[in-house]
Amino acid sequence: MHLIGRHIPRRTFLQGMGAAVALPFLDAMRPAGALRALERGAATDPTRLVAIEMVHGSAGSNELGATLNLWSPAATGRDFDLAPSSLRELEAYRHRMNIYSNTDVRMAEAMSAEEIGGDHFRSSAVFLTQAHPKQTEGSDVLVGPSLDQLYAQRFGQETPIPSMQLCIENIDQSGGCAYGYTCVYTDSISWASETEPLPVIRDPRVVFEQLFGAGSTAEERASRLRADRSILDWITGRISEVRSQLGGADRQRLERYLDNVREVERRIQRIEAYNTSGEERALPMAPAGVPDSFREHVELMFDLQALAFQSDMTRVFSFKMGRDSSARVYPESGSERPFHPASHHGGREDAVLEFAKINSYHVSMLPYFLKKLEEISEGDETMLDKTMIIYGSPMGDSNLHNHKRCPLIVLGGANGSLDTGYHHTYADGTPMANVMLSLMHNLGMDDLQSFGDSTGVEAI
Repeated sequence: MHLIGRHIPRRTFLQGMGAAVALPFLDAMRPAGALRALERGAATDPTRLVAIEMVHGSAGSNELGATLNLWSPAATGRDFDLAPSSLRELEAYRHRMNIYSNTDVRMAEAMSAEEIGGDHFRSSAVFLTQAHPKQTEGSDVLVGPSLDQLYAQRFGQETPIPSMQLCIENIDQSGGCAYGYTCVYTDSISWASETEPLPVIRDPRVVFEQLFGAGSTAEERASRLRADRSILDWITGRISEVRSQLGGADRQRLERYLDNVREVERRIQRIEAYNTSGEERALPMAPAGVPDSFREHVELMFDLQALAFQSDMTRVFSFKMGRDSSARVYPESGSERPFHPASHHGGREDAVLEFAKINSYHVSMLPYFLKKLEEISEGDETMLDKTMIIYGSPMGDSNLHNHKRCPLIVLGGANGSLDTGYHHTYADGTPMANVMLSLMHNLGMDDLQSFGDSTGVEAI
C-alpha cells in the first residue's frame, strides 16, 4: 500500500537533462476500485510479446536428428523427455513451455528456378510473415506484415514505443546479398507492411538511450556521456520526490528497478570503455557498445527487454539472434565449428551431434530471460505470467536448405491464454502459419481469418 492514497499515473517519467526514466508498476498506480474491477473480470494488461528468430534450423530437423529426438521429444502431451534434445536447458521451465513439432515453412522454399539456392537470403523475412518474398535486389521489396507488427499495431500504440527490433549479428541493409535477394530480407524479421521492413538495433547503448533518454537532444546525450555519470544522477531530485509518496513495498520495488537500470548502464559503460581502450577485439568492426562475447551480448539485450516491459515503454519486441550464413564460432557450446559450416553436416551422425551442441547453446540463453521476467512482480502476477515468447527458425534441415520440421516453441504465461506444458505434433505438411494464426487468436486477434499460407488453426 502507498502512504497517503495519492494515485500516481502509470505513465509517469522522472525527467532530467537528457533523461526520461519511466517508473515500474507500483501499488500507488492502482486507481481506487481497481482490485474490485479485476475481481469482476475486467481486462488485464495486454500480453507482452517477444518473437525470437534463430537461423539455420536445428539438428533435430534432419532425418537422423529427428529419430534421435535432438529437438522434438519422442512423446507428445505432457509426459515428454527433454534430456536427448537441445531443449533440455529449459527443463526448469517446461511447465511454461509449449513445443510445436512437424510444421513447415513452405513460403521460404524456392518457387521458381531462379530462386533455387537463395534459401539463406529470404528465410528470415518469412519467419514472422509466413509469406514468400519477391526476389529483388532493389527497393521494390515485397513480403507481408509480420506477426509482431500486426500485434503492435493493435496493442502497442498506448506505449511510448510501439515495438522494438533487436539483433546480435552485424547487418547490411543496402544492396544485394546473393541469389538475387536484397540484404533487407536477410536482416529483417519485422515488417510493418508487405513493403516496409523495420530496422534492427544491434548496439545496447542505442537501446538504452531509446528507453531512458527519450526527449533528449543529441547535445544533451553527448554532454551526459562526456560527464561519465549515470542517467539516474540527473533525476535524483525527482526520485526523492516520488519516493516520499510511496509505502514501504513500493519504495523497495522502485529501488530494485532503479538498481537494475544502473547495473545495465554500468555494464554498457564497462563494455564501451574496454572496446575503446585499444585492446584487440574479437569483433573489430562492431560498435563500441557491442560485447565481443555472444552470451554477454544476448543477456544484455534480454535485460533491456525486461526493463522495457517493467517500465511499460514497449510491449513488443522482435529479436534476431543470428544471421544466415554466419561463420561465428561459439566456443562455450563445446563446438569449435563455425555456425554455418556446422549446419551443413552432411547427415553424418558425428556432425549432426556437433551441430546439436550449437543449438543447445543458443537455447541455453533463454532461461536467463525467463528468470528476469519471473523476478518482476506486478500485483499477484509476474512479468513472465504476462508474456508470450516465440522462439524458432524458418529453416528445418539446413544441410538440405529445406523448411520442413522447423523448430518452434513458445514460453511464458501469455496472460493465461495458453495451456502450457504441452508437446504438440502435427500432421505432415502442416504450415507453421497455422500455429502462428492460432497464437495470434490467443493474443486477442481472433478476428483474423488467415495469416501467410495458413490453411486453418491448430490446437495449441
